[in-house]
Amino acid sequence: MYARSILFNVVFYVNFAVQAIVFSPMLLLPQRYGIWVTKFWTASSLFWHRLICGVKEDVRGLENIPKGGCIIAAKHQSTWETMRLVYMLDKPAYILKRELMWIPLLGWYMKKYGHIPVDRGSRSKALFSITEHAKDRVAKGFQVIIFPEGTRRAPLAPPNYRYGVVHLYKELQVPVVPVALNAGLYWPRRSFAHIPGTVRVEVLPPIEPGLDSATFAAKLQQSIEDKTNELMQEARDRDPATRRIVVEEHVAEVT
Repeated sequence: MYARSILFNVVFYVNFAVQAIVFSPMLLLPQRYGIWVTKFWTASSLFWHRLICGVKEDVRGLENIPKGGCIIAAKHQSTWETMRLVYMLDKPAYILKRELMWIPLLGWYMKKYGHIPVDRGSRSKALFSITEHAKDRVAKGFQVIIFPEGTRRAPLAPPNYRYGVVHLYKELQVPVVPVALNAGLYWPRRSFAHIPGTVRVEVLPPIEPGLDSATFAAKLQQSIEDKTNELMQEARDRDPATRRIVVEEHVAEVT
C-alpha cells in the first residue's frame, strides 16, 4: 500500500507539472477555449489514482445537477472530491483560499478559469466579495462549489456547518445541490497512505430557493449528513480496510 502511495504521489506532481507547462499557452486565450484544461488534469490525476492505488468510484445522482448556474454544496473529507467535482460539472467554480491564487502555475489556472478567492481577514468583506463573485459566475452559467464546513473533516467528525452557504443561498436565489461522499476513507486527510476500494458519491436533489435561512440550513445539513453516514456504512460493509481509517481519523479529530 505504501509503495503504491509513494508512486502515486510522484506521478501526481509530475503529471501536474507537465500539463501546467504544456497547456500554458491556453492561458493567453479567452476562458471558453481552455476551461477543459483543468478537467483534463483532474480526470487524468484520478485515472492514475485508480490505476496505481486501486481506488475506484461509484458516482450516483448526476441527473440531480440542474442546467445552468447553481450552488454545489459538498461534504469535504479529502483531496479526492476537489478533483472529481471539477469534471463532474459543466462549468465549475470553486470558492477557495486566496493564497492558492499566489501559487505559480496552479494559481494562474485557478484565476483564469473562474474560481473565486476568499480573503479570510474580514468576515463581512469576505462575504461581500464572495457574493459578488458568485453572482457573476452564476449569471455566466457556472456551478459554484462550496464546502459548507469550510475545510476537510474526518469521516466521523461531528458536522460543523458555517454561515457562508446560507448567505449565498439567500443572496443568489438559485438551487443548492447537496453532495454526500465517503472519500476520506480512501484518500485520508493528513495521511500519506491511499486505501484501495470504491469512493461513493451521491448528488442529492437540489434545494430550491425560497426557504427561510434556518429551514434551509437544517435541510442542507440533514440531507448531506444522513446520506454521508449511509455511504460510510456501505464502505465499512464492503471495504473492511476502511475501518481502521475511520478510527484513526476520528481519534485525530477529537484529540
